[in-house]
Amino acid sequence: MLGLSVRSIVRKACVKNVLLQSFQPKCRNEVERCRQLTQLFFCREKYTDSSKYKGGKQAGQRQKAIASKHEDDDEALDETMNQRTELIEDREYDTVASSAMHVTKQILNVQHVVIIQPYIKWGPRKNPTKPDLLLQEAEALVRSLPRWNIELSMKVPVETLDKRQLFGTGKLEELKGIIQARQETGTPLTCVFISKGTLTYGQKQTLEQVFRLPVMDRYSVVVQILRLHAVSMEAKLQVALAELPYIWSQVKDQEGSAKGGGRIFLSDSQRQMLQLRERKLRNELATIRSHRELLRNRRRQKNFPVVAVVGYTNAGKTSLIKALTEEQSLQPRDQLFATLDVTAHAGLLPCKLEVLYMDTVGFMADIPTGLIECFVATLEDAMLADVIVHVQDMAHENCAEQRAHVERTLGKLMQQGNNGDRALTPERIINVGNKIDLVADPADLRMDSDGEQQRLHLISSRTLVGVHELLLEVERRVLHATGRQRMVIRVPMGGQELPWLYKNAAVTESAADPNNAERLLVSVVITEAKLQQFRHLFIRNRG
Repeated sequence: MLGLSVRSIVRKACVKNVLLQSFQPKCRNEVERCRQLTQLFFCREKYTDSSKYKGGKQAGQRQKAIASKHEDDDEALDETMNQRTELIEDREYDTVASSAMHVTKQILNVQHVVIIQPYIKWGPRKNPTKPDLLLQEAEALVRSLPRWNIELSMKVPVETLDKRQLFGTGKLEELKGIIQARQETGTPLTCVFISKGTLTYGQKQTLEQVFRLPVMDRYSVVVQILRLHAVSMEAKLQVALAELPYIWSQVKDQEGSAKGGGRIFLSDSQRQMLQLRERKLRNELATIRSHRELLRNRRRQKNFPVVAVVGYTNAGKTSLIKALTEEQSLQPRDQLFATLDVTAHAGLLPCKLEVLYMDTVGFMADIPTGLIECFVATLEDAMLADVIVHVQDMAHENCAEQRAHVERTLGKLMQQGNNGDRALTPERIINVGNKIDLVADPADLRMDSDGEQQRLHLISSRTLVGVHELLLEVERRVLHATGRQRMVIRVPMGGQELPWLYKNAAVTESAADPNNAERLLVSVVITEAKLQQFRHLFIRNRG
């Protein structure tokens, strides 16, 4: 019996930690609600221990029944966590993923990488981004992985990205010679990164045979980065689901190959394993999605305004939230895809209204939408926010195209998601130009390529230039979006009105009424619903 009690206590402590971690909040109100929920889960225990001394046999039976139920709850939660862990730690799947994507659990192993950036020279499919900038972004992806070293990088013009061998025969031989020459000088090379969204199975097979090295595309490199940065169970499940469309596409490409040669990519048992894995992952993420919806409903009940911060990867979203909230615990990182979990951070507007800033996963060009779609469960927090702050890196030469890519991706996700009556109207979106401290003449940034004035708030999250003005604009948009209004309410001193207002509205100022020494003038920001409630409680009843 003693052993059972000890095991129960240990399990409850573990479950308590799991419950607290699963909410992923970063603000004091959300944390407090998590603690309350956890206390609710465990509050029965202090009564059950003493009940065995009251009521004799009946109380003892109740004690056994409650203890049994607690054990069942513990075991159910343990089983859920074990199932999720098994989904992530699946050796059979890792073998298939390694074969298809050349990704590995040993992310921290040293890699010596050759980067090849293909680009279309002319025609309707020509990328508006300059080849040099495309190559810089490819290099930034590789540098996001520790101990991955760039040994050689080059950009290569092509007529189309659809050829089986991707490059022309002459160019392919030239690239092969360059790689072999580098190897002959003693430079170790372990893989070739072709900076294209996804390579077909045929392209990858042909290039690997020519270069005699593993070949990776942008999809597989990004998945490797996501694996590295995924900390929470939710993020790990989303990354695991994001890998599957790529593997299935490789299988489909191989089966549709005219030659039909090469190794057998998947056995029947491996296919069944992948299908079962996909079903389980989708079910787990559906549960997480329901959980996030529950959190959103609680925020709505508490009338918390939500401000989502979105943008291209490494645009400075986390840095901006730190500047807006003055939350010192936030540690922004100069890395691509540094943030995977959508986290909530509390901040005060100048009118003393508390809001939640939602930090989100960044976007990136030339990555299939299917990869981003796996993060819809978390991006819904952004799409359903009252106000969306779109952060742009003004120091980046390709800033305009990055902005357009984020807007296109958000538009697609809004169409696919369950967003109710929310639409990407201009009134919901605040465009913010960040990192102006790295720009020679910030005044020029207000004009677009056509010489027209842009609706853009220029700031520096590092030096805090423009942050206060941005806060005022966020305040204006939030008040409009949530139907709040500013007003001055006259209340009696020492009455219940003032404590009620502090609890249910944002009190910005209170001062004595110059015309009546027994009254206070209270400046508040209040919703229409709370205003009607105040009138019902304190004005109509008084009459």
